[in-house]
Amino acid sequence: MLPPIVLVGAGRVAQALAIALARRGVAVAAIGSRRQALGPGWPESCPQPSSPQAAVDQAGLVLLTVPDDHIASCTEALHWRPGQAVVHCSGATEVAALAGAARAGAATGGFHPLQIFSDPLRAADRLAGSTVAIEAEAGSALAEALQALAAVLGLRPIVLPPGMRARYHVAAGYAASFLLPVLAEATGLWKTFGVDEAEALAALLPLARGTLDAVEGRGLAGAVSGPIARGDTGVLRTHLAALQALAPSSRDPLDFYRRLALPQVALAAQAGRLDAQAAQQCRDLLLGDGVMPQAGGPAAGSGVL
Repeated sequence: MLPPIVLVGAGRVAQALAIALARRGVAVAAIGSRRQALGPGWPESCPQPSSPQAAVDQAGLVLLTVPDDHIASCTEALHWRPGQAVVHCSGATEVAALAGAARAGAATGGFHPLQIFSDPLRAADRLAGSTVAIEAEAGSALAEALQALAAVLGLRPIVLPPGMRARYHVAAGYAASFLLPVLAEATGLWKTFGVDEAEALAALLPLARGTLDAVEGRGLAGAVSGPIARGDTGVLRTHLAALQALAPSSRDPLDFYRRLALPQVALAAQAGRLDAQAAQQCRDLLLGDGVMPQAGGPAAGSGVL
């Protein structure tokens, strides 16, 4: 049985959670926000915003969805009581930011759904099956309530130890927005031969989705493809030479490629695709100071991704 749930903050995360809860028959008891009214897209069952304190006064469980920089100040500004629970929905901020509530006797914790919230409606669609990082005192009523909330939303819970939130959040960033610089580099290379960004993304995104599907089915090492996975140093040389020729006054494109390629050698070896000698040849080539294409150029390799 879930306690009455209150949202403090009425941004995209709050809206996505409200939509997902409403679909599962759980009504949000109150919404604390400086907004005077909710915009379109919110469930009809949601009450109109009240002051944060008025909302907290109705709460058994408060989900604090304000920006990270405001979590501590917002918590300090509100009056809490024993028996209440407040959790923030941040991935990076430590639960210690809720110290103002803890001093008043409220239970504190973290509940971070690992999803993209730029579009609240799509985020609500994607919550089921996503992971949520839960931090609360082991065996406490709050820990049980957060596990129950995760079950209602169809989230897969992981327990996050204290002090690990920044490390957890960095890792999440690698799997989310850190993909964007890779795609930016790829589309930038295609621009050099006349293909615009929209056309490049239309071609490259299915390839990226195929890789993610392969990871889901075969794991990281099992999904490795391309010249490194084959130990194809001929193709690897042509890649490096092309990047070196592209920007002779700057090593950035070449360095970017090398930094991404080197971990693939370890994955390919882990998968049994490369023996020790082939793996070392790839590493030596990637770490070399100079790059000279083999005779025959691109034809030296298979040309297959």
